[in-house]
Amino acid sequence: MTRLTVNIDNSKSEKVVLAVIQALGLSYEVENTADIRSDKPMNKAEQAMYKRLKKSFEQIKLHQEGKIELKTIEEVLAELS
Repeated sequence: MTRLTVNIDNSKSEKVVLAVIQALGLSYEVENTADIRSDKPMNKAEQAMYKRLKKSFEQIKLHQEGKIELKTIEEVLAELS
């Protein structure tokens, strides 16, 4: 088992990170719960960030399973120029 500690100062980011962790089915612990507003629903910007992160994690998982091939950095940079 690996333990990852993440320090988050922004409550919006915290909700998004927690949502991604939950979507991945990972177990987690939260310390200093006084500032957490997890009972408040995500706003549109937070939902959009969550969807993008979730899609990215799904692509990483599929790539690790050998089901998809990701673009190389050269391909990504070529698209940007």
